[in-house]
Amino acid sequence: MQLTRYTDYAVRVLLYAAARPDVRCTCEEIAVAFGISRHHLVKVINGLQHLGYLETHRGRSGGFRLALPAEQIRLGTVVRQTEGPLAIVECFDRDSDRCPLTPACGLRGALREATDAFLEVLDRYTLADLVREPRWLSRLVALRPARAGAETRHRAVD
Repeated sequence: MQLTRYTDYAVRVLLYAAARPDVRCTCEEIAVAFGISRHHLVKVINGLQHLGYLETHRGRSGGFRLALPAEQIRLGTVVRQTEGPLAIVECFDRDSDRCPLTPACGLRGALREATDAFLEVLDRYTLADLVREPRWLSRLVALRPARAGAETRHRAVD
């Protein structure tokens, strides 16, 4: 199973903000820290705000922070809301299903069960659980551009 970049970036943004609960984060700093497009992050941050995960502030001292305590944000819920239906095979989507085996397929049930198990495991974790590990948290907080010029590169791309 592979999640979309959108979901990957959404989780990264939330983790980054959870690791810095007392400061406003910016799209630019996350783009530089993770080496990803600022343009994509703007869409993700906007989506997370609409879902109620982030509160954003415009202007010179703008940025964003978590709108909920990290203990209340479940990873499985975030994945469901950002990923949409996890149609890992064609037959999971009735509108696009063209497989002739669907009416009698035994694989479909097994894949549905595996997808449900995947999400059930993610449901057991909150953002707070993920940033609680001291070694991992220190690395997350210390994120900096991987190479000189990364910030300029991102601005030029956007």
